[in-house]
Amino acid sequence: MKEQDSIPTSKTERSAKFVKTGLKVGGNYIKHYSKKLFNPSLNKDELDLDNATDIYASLSELKGSALKVAQMLSMDKNILPKAYVDQFSLSQYNAPPLSGPLIVRTFSKYFGKTPSEIYDEFNIRSTNAASIGQVHQASLNGKKLAVKIQYPGVGDSISSDLKMVKPFAFRLLGMSQKELEVYMTEVEERLLEETDYDLEIRRSIEFSEACKNIPNVVFPAYYPDLSSKRIITMDWLEGQHMKEFMKTNPSQELKDKIGQALWDFYNFQQHELRAVHADPHPGNFLITPEGKLGIIDFGCIKEMPDDFYYPFFSLTSTDMLKDKAGTIKAFRQLEMIRENDDAAQIEFYYRIYKEMIELFAQPYMSNTFDFSKTEFFDKLYSYGEKISRMPEFKQARGVKHFIYVNRTNFGLYNMLHDLGATVRTDTWYPHLEVAV
Repeated sequence: MKEQDSIPTSKTERSAKFVKTGLKVGGNYIKHYSKKLFNPSLNKDELDLDNATDIYASLSELKGSALKVAQMLSMDKNILPKAYVDQFSLSQYNAPPLSGPLIVRTFSKYFGKTPSEIYDEFNIRSTNAASIGQVHQASLNGKKLAVKIQYPGVGDSISSDLKMVKPFAFRLLGMSQKELEVYMTEVEERLLEETDYDLEIRRSIEFSEACKNIPNVVFPAYYPDLSSKRIITMDWLEGQHMKEFMKTNPSQELKDKIGQALWDFYNFQQHELRAVHADPHPGNFLITPEGKLGIIDFGCIKEMPDDFYYPFFSLTSTDMLKDKAGTIKAFRQLEMIRENDDAAQIEFYYRIYKEMIELFAQPYMSNTFDFSKTEFFDKLYSYGEKISRMPEFKQARGVKHFIYVNRTNFGLYNMLHDLGATVRTDTWYPHLEVAV
């Protein structure tokens, strides 16, 4: 893949890139409707592919929050045409890398030294490049290391990038302006945290220590002395990303073992730590040669306050849904039903949300669940698609915490589905001693 020698970092340069992309997308629409004059039966597949390719090409050059939003959208498979999902999913671990001189400049800025002055060996060519940064292999004192380097200007351009990405997101997501504002504000808060590598180092050490006793889960050691605000040094974990792992035709026993580790990793955090690794895409995980799950990125953490945790998990993990009054009370706490809703609206949202949660919570309703079942996912996505088309859902509903908690749980479900794993779902339970 061709390396980039520079990244547009000023607001003017980045804005010009967005404008240029917008013009390309406009041209694609003109081309599509010109063809449609001569072929009225023409569908939008070619248009979607052209637009997705042009938008991804632009975002991958800009890196940062714009590319991160694309990555997030690629995980929400029920809200985007397939062409967008396929293109945007490349950002999980396959964005164009930065060139060597740009890497050396970053080290000089934060350490006053070049990589070769810090490590015994440093591979100037990256092994993985994603939305926020890229990873290089290094060694020091006989220890193999992974060095994550943040792209220049990423942290400084988050707010302006998200303003520019809004028109694309508005068209793709079909949200109301108010809903999009809530979405973008929450995304901005998490991205500001994700670009703070000092914070990531602290969280990585805290979370890997807290999760160290989960069976079949392994973490790299982190080195604060070899890290900075834009560079993280950690142990190199050997292993394969999930896509490579699945190509080796692993046994069902091994797939179930990895799936169980994933399930336990997420549910332990949700219920014991009340904070969760909220970036569940395959680029953040490795399957080691010993058949264990390696977690290599703690950049995005979502904390769950009590006023969200108790009503949310009471709905998904208890018999609460059998109690209509209790369910409506929880829906009100979570702002899924609002104070000014009339009786008809309360009944409508109660029925729709109850049906949705019953579907979503199926894995929690028995001791084991087979995530290879395509019918479960077909129902889940078709229900999401049906709701997205209802005029009653054009306005924002639900507290902001849903954005990352839903993303986390659906991301977990999708990875387990891609693995084709059957897991025990009774290993970690919510703590619901406090009445909702």
